[in-house]
Amino acid sequence: MTTLSISTAGPVVTVSLNRPDARNAFDEHLIAELTAWARSPLPAGVRVAVLRGEGRVFSAGADLTWMSKMVASSREENVRDARAMSAMFLALDTLRVPLVGRIHGAALGGGAGLAAVCDIVVAADNAVFGFTEAKLGILPAVISPFALAKIGQSAARELFLTAARFSAQRAREIGLVHAVVPESALDATVEAYVRELTTSAPGAVSAAKQLIAGVAGRPPAEVSDLTAETIAAHRVSPEGQAGMQAFLEKRRAPWSADGD
Repeated sequence: MTTLSISTAGPVVTVSLNRPDARNAFDEHLIAELTAWARSPLPAGVRVAVLRGEGRVFSAGADLTWMSKMVASSREENVRDARAMSAMFLALDTLRVPLVGRIHGAALGGGAGLAAVCDIVVAADNAVFGFTEAKLGILPAVISPFALAKIGQSAARELFLTAARFSAQRAREIGLVHAVVPESALDATVEAYVRELTTSAPGAVSAAKQLIAGVAGRPPAEVSDLTAETIAAHRVSPEGQAGMQAFLEKRRAPWSADGD
């Protein structure tokens, strides 16, 4: 791969956007490689993925050279490229393991969209965010389902329409970011989240991601059968049995990296 740098250490795979000279902006190559990675089987034993950017910023959105090609492209060609980007975000959003975003510098346009598809986002306190597309006469359309799921309609009305940049603190207030720390503490905070994730059962974590997607926005009566069947299935599963037995016996669960 030419636009990504990927490394695996124990239960963690780290995926770095590796176009620092272009501020890790999206082009057709980065989109294709991120999609391919997200759709590929993870190495055995991997339980957490960390998404980060090389250089001065996380991601500045769309690459200007790539955008200039789109200006001269037909509507059909633009639809094809937009669908490819949509497929990338969907693949990342449905990754079977938790995706932790490490944000520094800026996350603009599609970069903010990447933050939206991460399960957990840690941002530097000086990072800047923005759904900036309207400043260019376009829309944050492809990322809108993922952004709305995180920030809701009220914040989207303000930030999509003004296309204003906003702080990491504001991003945390609206749910786009979960932790805001000094840039020097980014890695330690990401590692703390990773430790927490690896003390949870991997099957349960993956199923919890699916449960959230299946339950969100639906009335309780509509999902009562789904939730009851889900918990029953996991109670009698080998993982659930092992976890509950470890709890009752006050010992560490077999999947726990640290345990209590």
